[in-house]
Order: sequence, then C-alpha cells, then structure tokens
Amino acid sequence: MAVPKRKMSRSNTRHRRAQWRANTPPLAPITLEGTTYLVPQHLRKAYERGLLRPED
Repeated sequence: MAVPKRKMSRSNTRHRRAQWRANTPPLAPITLEGTTYLVPQHLRKAYERGLLRPED
C-alpha cells in the first residue's frame, strides 16, 4: 500500500477530495415479460436470468 512520505496540508486534502465525483452507471434497456426497463449495464445479465427484479 502506498504511504505518503510527508504530511499533506489540510487545504490540499480537502481540495483533492472535492474533485472526486461518482458517475451514474450507464443504463441498458432490457425487455422482461413484454415490458422494457432501463437497468444498470453491469447488472443486465442478472435481470435477464431472473436473479434480480426491476422495481416499477
């Protein structure tokens, strides 16, 4: 694990943290029982196999 060699200032730490943003996952359309749903791309197979159910 990387370990910092010196103490980072509070200002730099907060500035770095403020730059991070979560991204919304890309959505993929799937059709289940004649209804089309938009689900996260990485969970598409689970919905198709019936492991997850889309909520209305």
